[in-house]
Amino acid sequence: MNRSAHPYPQMSRDDFEVLILEALADLPVYFQEHLQNIEILVDSWAGPYEHRSTGLDHSTLILGLYRGVPLTERTSGYQLVAPDTITLYQGPIELVSRGDYERIRAQVKHTVIHEIAHHFGISDDRLRELGAY
Repeated sequence: MNRSAHPYPQMSRDDFEVLILEALADLPVYFQEHLQNIEILVDSWAGPYEHRSTGLDHSTLILGLYRGVPLTERTSGYQLVAPDTITLYQGPIELVSRGDYERIRAQVKHTVIHEIAHHFGISDDRLRELGAY
């Protein structure tokens, strides 16, 4: 896929980040209070490293990626470590949303929830079982 030829007008990074903040603010308070040592990042597209590290083919669109130690796996030795990260990839999200603002908003919210589920130790298989993939 030619990532430089984006078929839709790209929204500004600031506007995209506002959608992420809205998605986080919409989380139930319990989840907001239990997000620990995590940073939300934005990048344009996932690169070769992200595809290799996830085992996904380079042509697969990655909308978001969680990297870190899920809360369910943290032990007393989990101290003084860099924050876990959730990266949302603006280009693929805009692409699958066909550039439509409301679809982008919904996809950002879905992706944020999906990646936060990983932070809480919920696997992709379990998300599929729950119909939340």
